Amino acid sequence: MGKKLLLDKAHVPGIRAYDVYRREGGYRSVEKALRMTPEQVVEEVKKSGLRGRGGAGFPTGMKWSFLAKPEGVPRYLVCNADESEPGTFKDRYLMEFIPHLLIEGMIVSSFALGSNVSYIYIRGEYDWVTDILEEAIKEACQNGWLGKNIQGTGFDCDIFVQRGAGAYICGEETALLESLEGKRGNPRIKPPFPAVKGLWGCPTVVNNVETLAAVVPIINDGGEAYAQIGVGKSTGTKLISACGNINKPGVYEIDMTISVEEFIYSDEYCGGIANGKRLKACIPGGSSVPILPANLLLTTAKGEKRLMNYESLSDGGFATGTMMGSGGFIVLDEDQCIVKHTYTLARFYRHESCGQCSPCREGTGWMEKILKKIDEGKGAMSDIDLLWDIQRKIEGNTICPLGDAAAWPVAAAIRHFRDEFEWHVKNPDLCMKQNYGLAHYADPVYVPEAIKS
Repeated sequence: MGKKLLLDKAHVPGIRAYDVYRREGGYRSVEKALRMTPEQVVEEVKKSGLRGRGGAGFPTGMKWSFLAKPEGVPRYLVCNADESEPGTFKDRYLMEFIPHLLIEGMIVSSFALGSNVSYIYIRGEYDWVTDILEEAIKEACQNGWLGKNIQGTGFDCDIFVQRGAGAYICGEETALLESLEGKRGNPRIKPPFPAVKGLWGCPTVVNNVETLAAVVPIINDGGEAYAQIGVGKSTGTKLISACGNINKPGVYEIDMTISVEEFIYSDEYCGGIANGKRLKACIPGGSSVPILPANLLLTTAKGEKRLMNYESLSDGGFATGTMMGSGGFIVLDEDQCIVKHTYTLARFYRHESCGQCSPCREGTGWMEKILKKIDEGKGAMSDIDLLWDIQRKIEGNTICPLGDAAAWPVAAAIRHFRDEFEWHVKNPDLCMKQNYGLAHYADPVYVPEAIKS
C-alpha cells in the first residue's frame, strides 16, 4: 500500500468540519510556515521537487520564484479549480471530501508569495462543491486562520470563491484571469506572463487544486522528505482519476514508482478490465494527451515496464509515449472503437474552442466533420490523410494549448490505429451495424499472464 499524503484523512467521519480536521492535525503547516520566512517556505517547495498537478508538470517552486515583487503593488494567488478535462475528477474529490486541506495549502502558499487576497476559480458545474468550500472558508475565518492578523502574526489573508460559467477554455490560466476580471474568457498572448502581469495587471501565481493541497505535507514533513517519495523528477504522490472499462473506477493516490500494469490490474487500484475483457488502449492523462495501444502503454521504447510518472509515460516522445497530464486515466477494452472515441473528443474541443485563433477555430470544426463522416462509413481514404494534415497545422499555432489538446488525440489515433480508420472506409455498410473493436485491430491486445492461464 503506497503512502497517502493527500487522501490519508479524506474519509475520516466528519472531516469536512473544522473541528474534526483540526483534531486530525489540520492547520499545523500554517503554524509552522508562519514561524518561517516566506523565502524559507518557497525553498522547501523547491526542495520537494513538486511539479504542477494540473497537467503541464512545471516545477512549482520555480514558478513561485518568478513572481515579480514591485513595491506598493498587490500580489495574488489564484487556485485553478476549473476542472473540465474529460476523464479528470480528482480535484473535485479533494474539495468535496477534505476542503480544509485546500484552504490550508492556500494560506501557506499565500504567505510564501506575499498574497493577502487569494481566489479559488471553480468550475461552474461544481455548485455543491462551491457550497462546501464556502463553509470551510467561513469556519477557517471563525477560528482565526483567515482574515486580519492571522493567529497574531500580522499576516492578513482572505480567500474568495468565484464560479466559472462552464467554459473549458477557462482552465487555461490567462483565460481564467480574464474571466475572473469579468471579461470573456479568452487566453492572453504571452509574454507578459501572469507572474509579472496577471490578475488586474498585478503579479499573480495560478496553481491547481492538487498542487496547493500538496504544499501542506511538504511544509509539515519537509521538502526533502517529500522528494524521497517517487522517482527522479517525479517526486511525491499523484492523484489519478481512473475511469472507463475497469472494475474499480475512482480516485487513487499513488507514488510514481508503480507500473502502469500494476495500476490497471492490481486489486489495490483499478482491479483489472471489466467483464473479463482485454485491454486495448488507454488515455493516461486526460482527454488531451495521446492515446496509446496496450503494447506501448505497458512497455517503454527502451523495453522497460512503463511507470506511472512524468518521465516514463513520455518516454520515446509521441511516437511511442504519451503524457501524465492531469491524471485522467481512461481505459478502453477490446470492444471500443477508436474512431468513435476520437470523434467524441473532436466534438468536445470544437465546442470548447474560444474561436480567437483561426487554426483552432476552423481546424477543430473541420476535424469534427471529417471524423463524423468516417465514423458513419461515409469517408474516403484521402480523409485520413486530410485529418493528419489538419492536426499538424493546428499544433503549435495557437495562443493557448487548446489547439494542441485538440490535435494530439487525432494524431495519436491515426498514428497507432490507422487500420481502424481504414476499416471504416472499406466497410461502410458495417460501420453503424456492429461492434468493430478487437476484430479489426491488427496490433497486440494485452492479456495478463494470470488471465492467459
